[in-house]
Amino acid sequence: MPKPTKGPRLGGGPSHERLMLANLAASLFTHKSIKTTETKAKRLRPVAERLITFAKKGDLHNRRRALGIIGDKTVIHELFTEIAPLVAERDGGYTRITKLGFRKGDNASMVQIELVLEPVNAKPKAKVSTKAEKPAAAPVEEAPVEEEAPAEEASAEGASAEGATAEAAPAEEAPAKEAPAEETK
Repeated sequence: MPKPTKGPRLGGGPSHERLMLANLAASLFTHKSIKTTETKAKRLRPVAERLITFAKKGDLHNRRRALGIIGDKTVIHELFTEIAPLVAERDGGYTRITKLGFRKGDNASMVQIELVLEPVNAKPKAKVSTKAEKPAAAPVEEAPVEEEAPAEEASAEGASAEGATAEAAPAEEAPAKEAPAEETK
């Protein structure tokens, strides 16, 4: 939630700042991307993300809360029907700020703030060698050792021998992949 600022506001008093941020948010939702100064964009981000969170909830109460901030019903309708479904799986981070350079007249830092509407891609877990991983790696190596004994017992039983060896094979491969990582250190 946006926290109140101390010191000078954007363009004057607090009411003018609130209305200006509401208009910037309406433009952002209408055009999906706007070009503005860096200060205004940084102040707009929490307001816009809060409105998108209201839209993701989608009930009447949150629609009325959003209408209290942005008075334009067409913008709120677009936010709730078009933008909210596109960011349904995203857990925050609905906007992106990209620096563009400086404005010619007053050398103000200009940025482009845009909605992040791309689908969320699951990041693959990267192997990072840290000290925190060493204690976690030790129990992982012990776990397959415990699984091998039940697998041998299951193969002695007969009918389920093929299923048990198939489960034991991936368990044996896991320590083999981790062992070279420890040797390279």
